Amino acid sequence: MNVAINRVIAILLLAIGSAGFAWGQARPDVPIALYDGPDREQRLLAGARQEGFLMFYTSLNEQNMTLLVSSFEKKYGIKVRTWRSGADQVLQRMVIEAGAGRFNVDTVHPGSGELEALHREKLLQPVNSPHHKNLFAAAMPAHREWAPTFLSVWVQGYNTNAIKKEDLPKSYQDLLNPKWKGKLGIEAGNDDWFGKIVTEMGEQKGLTFFRDLVAANGISVRKGHSLLNNLVVSGEVPFAVTIYNYMPEYSRKQGAPVDWIALEPVVARANGVGVARKAPHPYAALLFYDFLISDEGQKLFADREYVPATRNIQLPSKLKNASLKIIDPATALDQSDKWNKAFQEIVVRRAGP
Repeated sequence: MNVAINRVIAILLLAIGSAGFAWGQARPDVPIALYDGPDREQRLLAGARQEGFLMFYTSLNEQNMTLLVSSFEKKYGIKVRTWRSGADQVLQRMVIEAGAGRFNVDTVHPGSGELEALHREKLLQPVNSPHHKNLFAAAMPAHREWAPTFLSVWVQGYNTNAIKKEDLPKSYQDLLNPKWKGKLGIEAGNDDWFGKIVTEMGEQKGLTFFRDLVAANGISVRKGHSLLNNLVVSGEVPFAVTIYNYMPEYSRKQGAPVDWIALEPVVARANGVGVARKAPHPYAALLFYDFLISDEGQKLFADREYVPATRNIQLPSKLKNASLKIIDPATALDQSDKWNKAFQEIVVRRAGP
């Protein structure tokens, strides 16, 4: 996935680099983004009411996006216009528009990799929000040009009709047992997860583990976490090695024969929110930014089975004792080619459909 981000940036820069456009210029209302006084919310709301609305680009799924937007609109009376697509498309649209001198977006919410790429292209505004202090420090970038809103935590989902609880693995090494032959599935784009897992295991030990796993028991590669979750629900894939925790949890609560565990090391990736450096509605943009990372906004994420990015809301019970290993998006971008190549060679190309 991260290698795709790098390719998007490279292609777009080739296309617009000759324009010499200075999209990183400071704007006169920057101080409000850095202001953290006790009347910050009131000042933002007053400015937002004059602006009237904000434009929001996001990769959130439609149902959750609608919930967050409607809650914000109900609280503040500020309208949110939205454009939704995949995270890579959100990144691409922002870069193309900036290269053409168009600044339509105010607030943006894709994955941390895309946000870090936007930071590197100087398209995001540094923000000093009073809510930053409550967020997981490991998920918060030092430059403060975006903030985490929730964590996508990779866990292991299983079909409860196909796998007995007493047979569940206690560690990744347990998956080398022959009883798992033909029962394992993995998502095709999880090269960043793969890189983090291998690094945490110790690079050579980790690479050897995955080579041995694929050789011994095989692994079914499927494109899309939602698809993989549905295949676990149906029983076609009895055990998913990588799946986002909120997917099987939601399915379980709907009565599906599915549950999940979290093998150590437990890897997570942040999704987050940023304010465009040249946002046409900066007060409304900042108000929405603060709302999403406030305890009120974080509870909305938690209510949708996401793992919130704040320390003020408890983790799901199965993750309470986990030591979450949060991917550093800057490192992931820098090493994306390496880990994508290794993941493709060791897992994807050697695995079955």
